[in-house]
Amino acid sequence: MKLLRKIAITYTFFMLIMFGIFYYLNSQFAYKQRDLIAYNELLHMVQNDYANGKRVERIEEEYDCHIVLSTEISDTELAELYRNSAFVLDFAPNGEYIGKVAWTDELDQHNDSKRGFFGMSLAMWALLLIGGYVLFFYLHRHFVKPVSNLKNFSQEIAKGNLDEPLPLHKNDLFGSFVEAFDIMREQLKESKKREMEAEKARKELVTELSHDIKTPVAVIKATCEVLDVKAMQGSTTVGETPAVATIPNSEIRDKVATISGKADTISQLVSNMMHANLEDLEQLEVSATEENSRILADMFNNIKHYGTIILDNEIPGLLVYMDRLRLEQAVDNVIGNSYKYAGTDVHVSFDVIKVDMPEAAEEGSRNGGVAGKAGAPGVAGAGAIGSLKKVEFLRIRIKDSGPGVSEEDLPLISEKYYRGNNAKNVAGSGLGFYLVKYYMERMKGGMEYYNDHGFVVELLLRKV
Repeated sequence: MKLLRKIAITYTFFMLIMFGIFYYLNSQFAYKQRDLIAYNELLHMVQNDYANGKRVERIEEEYDCHIVLSTEISDTELAELYRNSAFVLDFAPNGEYIGKVAWTDELDQHNDSKRGFFGMSLAMWALLLIGGYVLFFYLHRHFVKPVSNLKNFSQEIAKGNLDEPLPLHKNDLFGSFVEAFDIMREQLKESKKREMEAEKARKELVTELSHDIKTPVAVIKATCEVLDVKAMQGSTTVGETPAVATIPNSEIRDKVATISGKADTISQLVSNMMHANLEDLEQLEVSATEENSRILADMFNNIKHYGTIILDNEIPGLLVYMDRLRLEQAVDNVIGNSYKYAGTDVHVSFDVIKVDMPEAAEEGSRNGGVAGKAGAPGVAGAGAIGSLKKVEFLRIRIKDSGPGVSEEDLPLISEKYYRGNNAKNVAGSGLGFYLVKYYMERMKGGMEYYNDHGFVVELLLRKV
């Protein structure tokens, strides 16, 4: 309503200006009567000058008159003067009538008025033209453009683009309407963001739970293998006291086989579920905190169900950055893969290494970590320009005595969903090493792997 009031006031003001111009033009056309006394005085001066011998052209120029030296009424020049409403008086210098003297004041006044009217009309036309353009611009800006913006905005909303704000001019007729539309966009954007965050959190939770379930399933599998061996020997063990089996060995083995088969089914289903959730999941949350490296001993003791794990030396006591849950998952993945593909004892050793890192790369490792290449251990950002700085890492070296990984597969085994040629007949999803690398890098450390009379994986934990 304010805008409509402003338009009405502007229009009224413009029309008042136009009325003032019309009034001025009308006042310029006031009729001016002739002053007969003044013309008689002019006639007397003209006759005296002529009698004194002044040339006719000079007299006409001086008194702005026309002298017709003819006594004929039908004289052409005199007739033309009468047609133009000239003021004509007898011309009789020294008392002798010899012609006429005429003044064309009305014709001159008419021509001046005509020129003035044309000038004023042209000025009015220019004002109307400018006023029309101003009105057109005003209507376009405050009516046409907002409607066009709303149309484009609704098309972008329909496409799902909620980041482009709608231009807002509160003084427009559509100001409050446009503001409501933009608030709607913000609400839709926030709603979509909350929906995406909720979906992401759900997928992360499902992925984490899926991966964590694999560890107890592996324990069930290992227990089934032990029970199967005991059943073959004809006895079961309760605590440390042997007990004679009261159930036929074949039935026990059938039950154990059933449990083992169901465990395989659960493992496969969990892998499929984790695979589906990781298809469009950008990242899993990793929160690295300062922890004592001694807790690594418990991690390796908790996964001895896989087989023999030999710690070759004592774990150095120092503070490192780690996420305990993620590190447990990484260690479980590496050890599990060793027994799955190599089937040998696993040797684990610990030492502290120093890595030369440029300042820029060292700063970046706080956000991402160091990254190793298969077969060629290295540090991310090593090619950056800057002064070198020594950074210490606790290196966990995990080695089996199997055939290792083929040179063709070696550079690719940490890629998402990649499975080597030797994994065709082995259950898995191709996510193990991908997750290990992901977790280690976000704990400000890294992972390296290579062949060395078996397959070796080195997990690097950054020292505090």
